[in-house]
Amino acid sequence: MMRARHSSIVILLAIGFVVPGPALGQFDALKRLTKRTPPAPVHKIAYFQISDQIVESPSPMPPLFGGSAPTSMKSLLSRFKKARQDSEVRAVVLDIGSSSLGAAQVEELHAALLSFRAVEKDVYVHSDTMTNWTYALSTAASNVILVPTGDIWLTGLYSESPYIRGALDKMGIIPVIEHCGDFKSAGEFLYRSEPSKPAEEMYSWLFDGMYDGLVGLIASGRNMKKDHVRELIDNGPYSAEEALKAGMIDKIQHRQDFIADLKTRYGAGVDVAMDYGQDDDLAMPDDNFFAMFEFMMNMMNPTPKVYTDPSVAIVYVEGAISTGEAESSPFGQSSGAFSTSIRKALDTAASEDSVKAVVLRVDSPGGSALASEIILDATKRVAEKKPLIISMGNVAASGGYYVTCASDTIFADRNTITASIGVISGKLVTTNAWESIGIHWHSRKRGEMAGMLSSATKFSDKERAKIRHYMTTVYDIFKGHVVAARGDRLTKPIEELAEGRVFTGAQALELGLIDKIGGLNDAIKYAADQAKLGDYDIRVIPEPPGLFDAFMGKNKGSEFVSTLQGKTSFSSWPMFKTALPMLATIDPSRVQSLLQALKRIELIHQERVIMMMPEDIMFR
Repeated sequence: MMRARHSSIVILLAIGFVVPGPALGQFDALKRLTKRTPPAPVHKIAYFQISDQIVESPSPMPPLFGGSAPTSMKSLLSRFKKARQDSEVRAVVLDIGSSSLGAAQVEELHAALLSFRAVEKDVYVHSDTMTNWTYALSTAASNVILVPTGDIWLTGLYSESPYIRGALDKMGIIPVIEHCGDFKSAGEFLYRSEPSKPAEEMYSWLFDGMYDGLVGLIASGRNMKKDHVRELIDNGPYSAEEALKAGMIDKIQHRQDFIADLKTRYGAGVDVAMDYGQDDDLAMPDDNFFAMFEFMMNMMNPTPKVYTDPSVAIVYVEGAISTGEAESSPFGQSSGAFSTSIRKALDTAASEDSVKAVVLRVDSPGGSALASEIILDATKRVAEKKPLIISMGNVAASGGYYVTCASDTIFADRNTITASIGVISGKLVTTNAWESIGIHWHSRKRGEMAGMLSSATKFSDKERAKIRHYMTTVYDIFKGHVVAARGDRLTKPIEELAEGRVFTGAQALELGLIDKIGGLNDAIKYAADQAKLGDYDIRVIPEPPGLFDAFMGKNKGSEFVSTLQGKTSFSSWPMFKTALPMLATIDPSRVQSLLQALKRIELIHQERVIMMMPEDIMFR
């Protein structure tokens, strides 16, 4: 049924372009004849489903080709708040299913669920199975329920990283990687078969912090001592029956029995509001043709919103940072944080009078040094005119930390991964790989440095010195931005905080790299307080692209936008192409980790000098 309704959008796409004004007036008259009287209010149970990952940037794009629109953190937190304040809502049910959530996202949602206790509304989590982080989230609920024979895989944190030097050797490829900082280990997977001693030391303190964060969430949610939680972790996993006996959950029930209990407690007539508070803009009407027609007209010919009331603007830096501009399409928006798009959004936030404060929400492992500088420069223009507050998500490291350096106040969750102050660069030398398949390349050059970035040879001594000088210049600028921004709040000299070291939010707070522990809502409220606002709107800049923008494109204006070319899809190489499909079936987590690592090579090729997290940590 859902797919059929979505496909009707495609059938009606052209209508929004051809219907004249008089026809719209007639349509309004006909629509009034079909209007229904809304039902009387009833008591509600607010139901929230988190079946996949949560994104940062909101998207109003409808699921034209099946599936569902992604859930944004801002939307989910707003819906939680609405449920807390809604007098008709008696209880909340959270279905976390097989969701894949970051540690900081879990912490932020955990705090939001705990706030229901302050207004004496019960929160229920019912699940078939839970992992470390989904169980940690569920402990914020007043009632945690598993099905019979369900399980909780509370076993502690485990992560592994691919080191592909051996594979490169087999293909005749020589990695040539330079980095500033002993702890800046983002390129080690290319030229080593295991982490260096500094990298292993860094991951040790990072994992200690993440593990303590996991333990702390569970301890606070279930009112347990931390040592007891550690004992539970060391003795996991647990069946539903074992979890109940250990006090980890409150009840064991099949879904139908759980629902029956809710109706008994809150009344048989209670309304279960599925996906409570979700934007009605995406709700496909199915009761009559006129409602469908109006929906299509609004989608294809949206009325531009005029902002006059005071507002706090949110600008997102989500994903790998690179130069250029994001593109939207009916199939989704470009993945990543693009400097031109973000710079334009920040300039809009700085210039519009209705915007009284700005929150920069960062969830990025870093990327291009150039793009990070462009974004930072734009944030400085905002900070000159109005309060600029930083809110860090799962990760705000390297370039993702660089872009925060214009703000006086940085919020992060305890489990946010941040810092990684350092830079890397390099290339892969592929001559032996080509020759192994009988292909020989003949090169010509004019100018001693002309072949510096060629994949034919290693760096000469002069080329290596030049790239090191360039990297050191960028690295010194990075450290300078941090020192200028943080000043005497830093509890250690910058050299003891930089060199690529990575910290949790809690560790960063002690070191003076951030200012406050808190989530997106905390940052928004603080921004509003700094701007001395009473009532205010929350506005996302730029507005998420609608269907009209996706199909018709957007006006880029007269400004020239530079985009770097030369991306390489390593996953299409024969060695990976034959092995990855099989491995993706039997070992998907490792394949995902490998593909994330290979994307770093593409980014180095694209941007030359990058500021990137050592690795994308994938917990099991």
